[in-house]
Amino acid sequence: MVIRPYVLLSAAVSVDGRLDDTSQERLVLSNHRDLDRVDDERAAADAVLVGANTLRRDNPRLLVASAARRARRLAAGRPEYPLKVAVSGSAELNAGLAFWHCGGEKLVFTVDGSLPRARRTLGALADVVSTGPVLDWPLLLGELGRRGVERLLVEGGGMVHTQLLAQNLADELHLVVAPLLVGEAAAPRFLGPALYPGGPRARMKLLDARSIDDVVLLRYAPKGRP
Repeated sequence: MVIRPYVLLSAAVSVDGRLDDTSQERLVLSNHRDLDRVDDERAAADAVLVGANTLRRDNPRLLVASAARRARRLAAGRPEYPLKVAVSGSAELNAGLAFWHCGGEKLVFTVDGSLPRARRTLGALADVVSTGPVLDWPLLLGELGRRGVERLLVEGGGMVHTQLLAQNLADELHLVVAPLLVGEAAAPRFLGPALYPGGPRARMKLLDARSIDDVVLLRYAPKGRP
């Protein structure tokens, strides 16, 4: 039996719940110490997942920055970098982004109608898999489990976080709140409207709350609600 990975959602938001502002330059919400904490989470993960909107907007590399952490992974018989996973229903992917050209194996999940386009665009840069006629998150997680992924770090964006929480597939949530107010209606939100399990009165379990310099890390267990 294939076991799905432990799914950890990670996001940094402003006090008004925004992941970014609307400028061309990415808004840095976290600080140095917290970014180092995220690097440690990447080093602990077997795979890191992002949505295509995040790739297009932020052009992230999603690498483990610390040489010492990479060395510990290698010493433990693991790849130097976690598997990098992208999700795109439309297959609107840019093969020139940094994500495809540095560190680690790459895997893309898409849908049947977009599979040929994704494979044409990426060629040998990534393995491309369809989850069927629609994006099927349980199937996606099952495929990652079949490939040996036991711990999955999800770094965005808002649509991905929303879908995983709405389908009760997230095991843990790390939410960093930064002392900023974006105040722009068009700025991307951490979560969108959805029918979340248990409705608006279902409370998540708080696992930890601590300050990291000027930001606050909140750790929640979303599952187990009514």
